[in-house]
Amino acid sequence: MTRRGLLMGAAATSLLPFAGGSNANAGEAKSMRYTALALQTVCEAVNQDKTPEASHARMKGAIARVTGQIMASKNFLKGFNGYDLKLVVLPEYWMTGFPMGETRESWQAKAAIPMDGAFPEALAKMAQTAGVYLCSNHYETDPNFPELYFQSNVIYGPTGETLLRYRRMISLYSPSPYDVWEKYLDIYGADAVFPVVETEIGALATIASEEILYPEIARMSAFKGAEILLHPTSEVGSPGLTPKHIAKKARAIENIAYVVSANSAGITGTPVPAASTDGMSIVLDWYGRTLAEAGTGETMNANAVLDLTALRETRRKTGMTNTLSRLPLAAFAPAYAGNEMAPANRTPDGKMVQRADALTQQQAVIDRLVSAGVLK
Repeated sequence: MTRRGLLMGAAATSLLPFAGGSNANAGEAKSMRYTALALQTVCEAVNQDKTPEASHARMKGAIARVTGQIMASKNFLKGFNGYDLKLVVLPEYWMTGFPMGETRESWQAKAAIPMDGAFPEALAKMAQTAGVYLCSNHYETDPNFPELYFQSNVIYGPTGETLLRYRRMISLYSPSPYDVWEKYLDIYGADAVFPVVETEIGALATIASEEILYPEIARMSAFKGAEILLHPTSEVGSPGLTPKHIAKKARAIENIAYVVSANSAGITGTPVPAASTDGMSIVLDWYGRTLAEAGTGETMNANAVLDLTALRETRRKTGMTNTLSRLPLAAFAPAYAGNEMAPANRTPDGKMVQRADALTQQQAVIDRLVSAGVLK
């Protein structure tokens, strides 16, 4: 197993683009089929809790409840399609919900978990108990940035290892590594920003929530060999195509990758109508075809058998559909290098950005783009 990314004490090993990501021989590769599940589960928000003790109890309850759902899904699906469940993606902030007016100190105390300790150990135990690769999205503190919390996608392995940690890069109101960019790179290095981990079930990378709308996030992982894009999200459910749903298909097609996207089955415990974020969990193949999609409510219906061998064969074929091999990157480089949209180091002092300040900074970017003629 090789990995690139933000892992305390873990060695980083490079993944080459399009390398296929496996040391298995051809005979072993032919058996690389397994079930992946985007588990659509209810989020019981901790906004309703008055103390960290109460919110932590609610979070522990969520861990126990979802562990049971994963185990039941695994047993049922094995009997249903004959393939082992090996990959589970959970929705965005499935243990806590999102801040709704809480101060940074309050939200950090009741909803953000440390990188090490009882909560991450419990999440790793979930993966170990079920014998799956588990992707969790949650709020996380970092001793290097005590004034902040990050929204993190963390992949835990079936033996209880922490395999990958990705911090959401694009966030209007919540902190991101880009807000403290220079210090973040000094501490963790560039490889920690868009990590990919190579496993027995393929090369895995993650995308957080609305970042599915930004092609560059997925592309950075594809350049490191990512084959399966894991997407925890909590988004508006709709019977029609939404921008995010369209983007999921686009990211699969343009990166020749599977996308496993898990949405919430509603969020309870807040004034927002509970079913506003419900439905649309989906598993897509590299042509953007829907392999499985969930309706509303708590469900394991967004599950599908992934064929890693077929994906790797497709990535190695010549022809017009091999979009990755045809990218003229040198033609794009000047435009990326010569333009600045959102500036880095929004809060270089490591403080939490205030909502009004975030909008003021965004308006300044828009004004600059208008002056430059980029926006009319």
